[in-house]
Amino acid sequence: MPDYLDDLRFAHVLADAADATTMDRFKALDLKVETKPDMTPVSEADKAAEELIRGHLQRARPRDAILGEEYGVEGTGPRRWVVDPIDGTKNYVRGVPVWATLISLMEAGEGGYQPVVGVVSAPALGRRWWAAKGHGAYTGRSLSSATRIHVSRVSSLADASFAYSSLSGWEEQGRLDGFLDLTRQVWRTRAYGDFWPYMMVAEGAVDLCAEPELSLWDMAANAIVVTEAGGTFTGLDGRPGPHSGNAAASNGLLHDDLLGYLNGRY
Repeated sequence: MPDYLDDLRFAHVLADAADATTMDRFKALDLKVETKPDMTPVSEADKAAEELIRGHLQRARPRDAILGEEYGVEGTGPRRWVVDPIDGTKNYVRGVPVWATLISLMEAGEGGYQPVVGVVSAPALGRRWWAAKGHGAYTGRSLSSATRIHVSRVSSLADASFAYSSLSGWEEQGRLDGFLDLTRQVWRTRAYGDFWPYMMVAEGAVDLCAEPELSLWDMAANAIVVTEAGGTFTGLDGRPGPHSGNAAASNGLLHDDLLGYLNGRY
């Protein structure tokens, strides 16, 4: 099996370059922000970071395909880099430090493309998380200064911490009743949002999290970090991986309960 460590090192190089670009414009008074057709914001920093990452990839990995939030897919083949230049753009444009660049390498397999490398870099928080298939998940400042992370062993909802992004999406999908029933069963709920709850699941600080509507670039890097930390990452339909248009992540012990409530079975 490939060890993917060269790809992981390269993903860190990409994240370093993106961090420099995004931090340079974070809280800039003249930051330019536009509204995309789906009514979500995009800043000049989103575009600049993705362009920079694409440039590095085209030079160093010319045979690999690229899928990015801002500029779509380019190239074909069994290896595809998936990039969200700023996950949490609404936070970014308001000066909230909870945002990250998500970089994942996905490889074609029997079940379609699956993430094999993931880096989640949140420079305004001073945090970075990463994983490569078969090598575990880590957090730290760099590859040489890292701590391996693991999901929690909490096995009862009554002791569990549940993180989510917002209420509106659950209501729009007709899942709000099940969502609220779940919140009444757990020990604690917090609406951290975006990439952060998945990283806290991987670290064992949070036990379960879910979002009702997502794109592949929102999930690919998060999925490999959670699973390499010993957790479970699926869609709300239970399908493993980042392919369902939504996500449920947990320490594994609570995953059936998580899906049961969110699908209205309990």
